[in-house]
Amino acid sequence: MNKADLINAIAEKAGLSKVDSKKALEAVTASIVKALAAGDKVSLVGFGTFSVAKRSARKGINPATKKPITIAAKKVAKFKAGADLANAIN
Repeated sequence: MNKADLINAIAEKAGLSKVDSKKALEAVTASIVKALAAGDKVSLVGFGTFSVAKRSARKGINPATKKPITIAAKKVAKFKAGADLANAIN
């Protein structure tokens, strides 16, 4: 499912227009991004939790040259599925 399919599904399930569904989806994703950028967690009970994790620097190998490189430390977004979501897909 891509973004357009998701917008269509939201419009159908919520009885909204596609324009309103797109605005709602964009508002939700923007709010999640803003919270994660501020270092907060976003918990949607039953669905899951979005959080930020720190990934430390580590050694790697450049696949083109086979030479060792250092991969810089960075922050990454994580998602942990909630119980309802986990049960729905099993």
